[in-house]
Amino acid sequence: MELSIIHERIHEIRCKKVILDKDLAELYGVETKYLKRSVKNNLHRFPDDFMFELTSEESNSLRCKISTLKTGRGNHIKYLPFAFTEQGIAMLSSVLHSEKAIQVNIAIMRAFVLMRQYALNFQELALKIQELEKTYDKTFDDVFDVLNHLLKKDKQLEQQTKREKIGFKK
Repeated sequence: MELSIIHERIHEIRCKKVILDKDLAELYGVETKYLKRSVKNNLHRFPDDFMFELTSEESNSLRCKISTLKTGRGNHIKYLPFAFTEQGIAMLSSVLHSEKAIQVNIAIMRAFVLMRQYALNFQELALKIQELEKTYDKTFDDVFDVLNHLLKKDKQLEQQTKREKIGFKK
């Protein structure tokens, strides 16, 4: 399974990276109601930091971001979606017993790890840029100080050449 397909389905809700139940059901090749039923039958395995149900506002907001609302029977959601964190998705492998579920879970875990690595690399780059800015700011401050000193000397020399000389004149 391609990581880009999984990456497209990862959303940030309540400051957590999650995948919605309908997306997971599609990846696992099962209907959403079966996935939700399996989770509800094993609800003790899914604490709030593993899975949570979206509020109506969150669901409507997300639906507007993802796609437009289709018309017709069966195109409206009856129940609020579940959002699964990385740990919740890992727990799904103990609830869904198919071979495909295992393979999809492995691919999803790899996608989450890859996202964390990108985030760490980004933070490392940001820190290196800050260090470089500090170093070069100090260097440029020194250069500007030297230039200002030279300009002051230049002005002093200019003032000395403009003044009237003292002494015997021819």
